[in-house]
Amino acid sequence: MPRDVSWEGRTVRTGIWKEPVRGPVMARRLNLDGDGQGDLAGHGGEQRAVMVYQTDSYRYWERVLGRDDLVHGHFGENFTVEGLPDDRVCIGDRYRIGEAVFEVTQPRVTCYRVGMRLGEPRMAALLVAHRRPGFYMRVITEGTVEAGQEIVKVADGPGAMSVAEVDGLLYLSEHPRDRLESALRVQALSPGWQESFRALLRQGDGGPGGNAGLTAEATAPPPAWTGFRPLRVARIERESRSIVSVWLAAERGDALPPALPGQFVTVRLDADDHGPALVRSYSLSGRPGDRRYRISVKAEPHGAASTRLHRYLRVGDTLQVAAPRGTFVLPPGDGPVALVSAGVGATPVLAMLQALAESGTTRRVWWLHGARDGSEHAFAAEVRTLLDGLPHADLRVCYSRPRPQDRLGADYTDPGHLDALLLESAGVPADSDAYVCGPPSFMAAQTRALGERGLAADRIHTETFGAGPSVTPGVTASTARPPHPPAGPPGAGPEVSFARSGIRAPWDEHGSSLLEFAESCDVPVRWSCRTGVCHTCETAMLSGEVDYAPEPVAPPADGNVLICCARPTQETVLDL
Repeated sequence: MPRDVSWEGRTVRTGIWKEPVRGPVMARRLNLDGDGQGDLAGHGGEQRAVMVYQTDSYRYWERVLGRDDLVHGHFGENFTVEGLPDDRVCIGDRYRIGEAVFEVTQPRVTCYRVGMRLGEPRMAALLVAHRRPGFYMRVITEGTVEAGQEIVKVADGPGAMSVAEVDGLLYLSEHPRDRLESALRVQALSPGWQESFRALLRQGDGGPGGNAGLTAEATAPPPAWTGFRPLRVARIERESRSIVSVWLAAERGDALPPALPGQFVTVRLDADDHGPALVRSYSLSGRPGDRRYRISVKAEPHGAASTRLHRYLRVGDTLQVAAPRGTFVLPPGDGPVALVSAGVGATPVLAMLQALAESGTTRRVWWLHGARDGSEHAFAAEVRTLLDGLPHADLRVCYSRPRPQDRLGADYTDPGHLDALLLESAGVPADSDAYVCGPPSFMAAQTRALGERGLAADRIHTETFGAGPSVTPGVTASTARPPHPPAGPPGAGPEVSFARSGIRAPWDEHGSSLLEFAESCDVPVRWSCRTGVCHTCETAMLSGEVDYAPEPVAPPADGNVLICCARPTQETVLDL
């Protein structure tokens, strides 16, 4: 059963410490009696009820790792078996053991805990690279099983796709289209792996590289240029009491590379009389395809970068800007769209509205926006003009604290906040794609409300201005700390900047990875395998270069980096 384990200064809730049991055990739809998983997001469930690993692989790893201490259960499996090698067992194969019948559903999900159990941090990568992952089964017929019982094959999986092949098809660099299509014809393949293979098919060939089956970061096009380039401030315009728009142009007046609707750029402010060097990201709010980029910046009460841009930026000044990035984008389509925002969160969805208006779409479009009052309502006239050009558009604007001069029915449509009742009265249908941007509490509330309206989770898309939430599977939650420079004397390596967190610090050359460096700064990070396999940690690298140790099993998308196994070799800026 799961227990708390100390690991690298953290507490991990895990069930990977398996021990052999004597006598019959009941195999049920979700698990074996007496067994459990600490992280149900990544393990367990109907498709992963039973984990299987074979004794020949034990003998193999004893030779490769030079170990003589491996005992059954060391790989976190429920069944340790003689036979059933990964290169011969196929997805969809069925086996009878004792009273129960099982069906093979997918290879093992790679994560750091098998390495933690073995005391070998590279283990998640080695299982994939050596083609010995092990596999999961679901329970077709419940019943008792017992060590020593014969394993009887009762059905062959259609397509004869082995566990090892399917594992490599997702995690390795080659994704042949015909094999992806073959895998999707195997109905027994778990839904999660099916969706990964569909994403790889949608990605196709000739894209930005990377693995769309593992991370959405691989679906974005490669950046139009590397690092930062100087752009000239061509125009500045006030949009509301707290928001100004800045138009950025190429120094020679050439057209800038087009951005996708919803993308952002990262701006570097060099050290000057007004403050130290800073790096910040801002969504593009202008029409995609314009010769110039427009960013719209809110003056935050204690915002060092926004204060400098509001007070001191002038037309003709130069800013260092990284190429447009981001996966919060509006793809082509013909279904209904809900653009949901609050405050300056309108900026990326405004670019989406611009793109819809430019295309002459006949899609049903909802513009749902919340502001404090008329003085804080940015882009009001621009939005109404764009919506007037769409044949099927709906507008709902909520003022939480309208002023006496704010006119209900003219300046705003509803008093109060955007909520589930307003979504219902607006008639947003369940087959809409919703794009939500605003403060974290607003996005959380809208995500819940849209879910209550019947929108599936994969139809609700959110964008975060600051640091995103951490993904640290199995780690017991601790008190969150704001990002900060690492403790102790500064390092002697190249400077590393975390753009969303606003942290810059020199790299400690004794550090093992950018992931661990970010963790030492309490910068929110995402990871699972920590060895360059799962791509959970894949992050946009806005500028810089890195070396890998160890080399990842497959490279990330162009312009991205796997921070779990990367070390900077020059000044580096990450979208974290």
